[in-house]
Amino acid sequence: MKRIIDMLRGPFGRFLLAGGIAAAANYGSRFVFSIWLPYAWAIVCAYIVGMIVAFLLMRGFVFQATGRDLGAQVVKFTAINLLAVVQTLVISLGLVRWVFGPLNIPHAEAAAHLIGVLFPVITSYAGHKLATFR
Repeated sequence: MKRIIDMLRGPFGRFLLAGGIAAAANYGSRFVFSIWLPYAWAIVCAYIVGMIVAFLLMRGFVFQATGRDLGAQVVKFTAINLLAVVQTLVISLGLVRWVFGPLNIPHAEAAAHLIGVLFPVITSYAGHKLATFR
């Protein structure tokens, strides 16, 4: 248990906190964008807000990589996040189609999406630690 607590106090814990803040910025900004934009465009704009917040927090707060090449970090950050979106989509759709749907689990899409969103946390952390902010 102590090992888990120590891990959450370090960079991984900061990663989870930064990711939570970025997710809140993404979700909350969608409502603001919806005042002026159609739903789909509001989601896209909100996703961009979340990515910017995540990048700034990861770069300065989680990995302390502000003195390194900004352009390379942006490209790597975007690539890793695109892979995370693919992971989320594949897992979410796969669970609905082949597991939760056939088992008639209530709220199958919501449950599958939650698992899909949580899955890339570890792979994203590893990618950003080993590639983006190295």
